[in-house]
Amino acid sequence: MNCNGTLFWNIEEVARALKMDVEDVREYFTDGRRVAFIIERRISKEVVRGRLAASEGAAFDLVDERGGKWEVRSISSSGVYFCPSYMVGSGRSFELAGFLKKLKEIRGYILSDIACYPDVPYWIIGKEIVNDWWERGELGTATKISRDKALRLLRRLP
Repeated sequence: MNCNGTLFWNIEEVARALKMDVEDVREYFTDGRRVAFIIERRISKEVVRGRLAASEGAAFDLVDERGGKWEVRSISSSGVYFCPSYMVGSGRSFELAGFLKKLKEIRGYILSDIACYPDVPYWIIGKEIVNDWWERGELGTATKISRDKALRLLRRLP
């Protein structure tokens, strides 16, 4: 599977620095809610060489060196979603208009397969690809897909 690159961690060093067991570190780094903060910062510095969005509440996560806005998403064991974060969680629902608006505002997504931690592959995909997946019905009704489905779609990329 062709990814754009891989983020590497030395899990033993991380465990030692955090004074935790290796398995606890692995559990933390494979939980998308917890590790997003760290992944976004690594990708900002090492991949897009840009900066973080001005606030956590922004409609995007990163700005590249040319001013392009990017959304960073983790592919976890439970999958990945492409709709805005405000549509995900208990009591929240998918809104097509909000999803399409997000696609217009960003250059694309950077997906990282955190289930592979400590060696985390990532893919940089333009919004056109995600829009195509949406139009072909590949993202289901609310843009949340399983890890297997996400990896199948990524395998098909040129």
